[in-house]
This record gives sequence, C-alpha cells and structure tokens, in this order.
Amino acid sequence: MSALILADALAGVAGPVLHPGDDGYAAELAGFDLAVPQHPAVVVGATGAADVVAGVRAARAAGLAVGVQATGHGITVPADDALLLTTRRAAGVRVDPVGRTAWIAAGAVWTSVLHEAAPYGLAPLAGSAPAVGAVSYTLGGGLGVLGRRYGWSADHVRRLDVVTADGELRVVTAESHPDLFWALRGGGGNVGVVTAMQVGLVELAELYGGGLFFPGEAAGDVLTALLAVAPQAPDEVSLSVALMTFPDLPVVPPALRGRFCAHVRVTSCGEPATCEDVIAPVRRAATPRLDTVRTMPVTAVGTIHNDPATPRATNSRSLVLHRLDAGTVEALVRHAGPRNAFVVELRFLGGALAREPAVPNAVGHRGGAATVYTAAYPHPTGPTEADAAAEQALLDELAPWSDGGALVNFLAGPRVRPADVRAGYEDDRWERLVEIKTAWDPDNVFRINHNVPPRSP
Repeated sequence: MSALILADALAGVAGPVLHPGDDGYAAELAGFDLAVPQHPAVVVGATGAADVVAGVRAARAAGLAVGVQATGHGITVPADDALLLTTRRAAGVRVDPVGRTAWIAAGAVWTSVLHEAAPYGLAPLAGSAPAVGAVSYTLGGGLGVLGRRYGWSADHVRRLDVVTADGELRVVTAESHPDLFWALRGGGGNVGVVTAMQVGLVELAELYGGGLFFPGEAAGDVLTALLAVAPQAPDEVSLSVALMTFPDLPVVPPALRGRFCAHVRVTSCGEPATCEDVIAPVRRAATPRLDTVRTMPVTAVGTIHNDPATPRATNSRSLVLHRLDAGTVEALVRHAGPRNAFVVELRFLGGALAREPAVPNAVGHRGGAATVYTAAYPHPTGPTEADAAAEQALLDELAPWSDGGALVNFLAGPRVRPADVRAGYEDDRWERLVEIKTAWDPDNVFRINHNVPPRSP
C-alpha cells in the first residue's frame, strides 16, 4: 500500500524518483562521505521547492522518515527505508549587490556563491572547504576562516524558505516565525527542509593567507608559539593548525609528500603587515618546509586549508576547549604523530565568534577558546578499532580543558552517538531546541541528521 501511496504522491515531481534497483539509484546517492552506506526506500531528485513539498507530503502519507542530501558531507545516520531528498539540481545563486545579500538554493555550494559575489567585491562567510553545500553548512552553524572577524555563517541569515513536517512551504524570518528562525540557524535540519536561504554578504575582494608547513618534529614549538599569539590576535586574523601526515601522491608538493607536518593555516581580511606581525613568532618557531602565505582573491579561500575534495570514508570527532596552556600542547603532541591514522586540527575561536548576533540563534559554545577536530584517514571501510581507540584517547586526555562540548558540523561518520549531538549545545539551547522540535515535528519525521528528538507524548 505504501508503494502505491508514494507513486501517487510523487507523480508530479519534476526531478527523478528512484527506487532500489532502478538505473541511476546508486549514482543519485553518491556523495562525499562514504563511511555510512545508505539504502533509502525512495530517492527524490528535487529540482526546487515544489518537489520538496511533494516529497515531504509523500513521506508523511507513507509513514517514512525524510532525509536531505546536497553534497553528502557530514553523514551520520543512514537514510535506510526513508525518503531521501537530493538537492544538487536546485543549485541557483542570485546576488543583490545593492542589498549585499545572496539568495542561495538548497543544493548550491559555496564555490558558486563566491564566484557570483566576487564581481561586486562581496563575499559570503564560506567554509574552509568551498565544495560543501552552503545551506547545510549554515544550518549547522558554519565556522569559517573569516569567523573571528564576522562570526558564524548562521549569524548572517536573513530569510529561510522551509518545508515543515506538515508539508507546508513557509517563509521563515525573525518576524514571521521567530522560533523556527532561531532553531534552524545552528540547530540543523531538525524542524524542516530549507529550500533556499538569503544571507548577508561582506565587502571583501582579497585575503592575505595560506599555509606554513613545519616539520612534524617541531609541532610542540609551533603549537606553543600559536598559543602565545592567537588569543591576542586582532579579529581579522584567524589561525588554525593541523597535525597530519601528507599522502605520498604526485598531487602533493614534493616538500610535503609522505611527511608528518604541522600545517599552520593563516587567514586575514586586514592589512598584510598586521597579519605578518601576528604570525612572526610562529615563523621563528621553526623553518617551514613550505610557505604559501600570500595575497589572494577571496575566491581562492579553499586553498588555505586545502581540504580533501574527493569522496572518502569520513569519520570525525569534535571537542570545544575553554582554555589552552602548555598541558594542551603536550597532550596534542603526545597523541598526534606519523604513526597515528588520523589528523588533528586545532582552530582558535574568539572574536566575533564569541558574540551573540543581533538576532540570537541556536549556535552553541560561543565561549570556547578553540575547537579540536579529529578525522580518521580514509580506509575502505572507515577507521580500524585501534585507530578509533587512539583518537578517543586524545579526546579523553583533553577533557580537563573542555566542558565536553562539540560542534555538530565537525561530527561525521557512523561512530557519532546521540550524546555527541547533545554535546553540541548548552543546556538552555538544547531545551529550547527540544521544545521547538516537539512543536513542529512531534513525530520526528526529520531524523536523518544530527537529531534533536522531540519529547515523548
């Protein structure tokens, strides 16, 4: 009976409707993260809001959960036996240079927004990996390389077009639906499917930034120098460091190929001389194998972190630190090394990231000093048990510097637990999210995500 219900409800969908065994079903599911195989009952390739409305209504009629996938980053829960909406066909971007805003459809990636905004000398608050979907990134908070100057990506949302669990398309703003507006900006897709969003842009044509790639054996000195300069850096300077072994592949610069390095990432939207003053002590800590810090167009922001762009089995964890000292450095150096099959990244927070926006939202842990992100190197089936244990040992040792908080956008893979998602929010934010979820999606239709469950009846 549910098959007949689905067929009838989805008859008018403009995009493809695919079931297991259909040609194109596997290709439609393909995305960046490979660690969580998915087997949805039906996949709807949405071309716009009308297809999303039809998909949600069909799922409700057939008693199915609803998942949403743009690029396939950050998957933690498989959309098994669910209705999965893929949004990559709805990828339009429209820039208003007078109002300094961008209208972004559900499947657009930051690369497209950067490209369309650049001719006007404007830029969005994109992430370090511009190939990520702009909407899903923003709903999770959005910690970008310009964050210390401009805040979280979610802070700059003006309007959201949302299909709620009852299948209705709603315009959500601070005035029209303040509860939904608060929850969606930082609370993810727990209360609806966002079909488009309007975000504010900043005036920015160029950046000063790049990477300082130090030998891994100098990691302790490099980290110590970073801890000395990062907290006092002006807001326009953002710093992070990744401790990792670069693959021995031809695409990797010879100076880094197969080597364990401390990769310091530098981003500044201010004067280059000011940035150089900030990072001078870091430069003196050791001699870099490679230095790519330079002035660049803002459209080249992805070259600063050079995050992977090819699909892989992603497994990542997150921990927010509230203080940093010599003990933090010792713990990081002790657990991150050439023998470990995971990368450790430390991103310094503060600045505008610590301040509430004019219209508050659900983004958690604004008071953190830094965030630690760990990601397992790709394996065909994800990390081994030994890899996962080594990763957990680092997070356990860092516990004294943390309140146990996490950032949900940095949680990916099958090892993410409900407790990890809960750690993404302080108690008051979590309770408000639960209240709003219960009001708008009491049946938890939208549960294929970093889920905030509704209260039981």
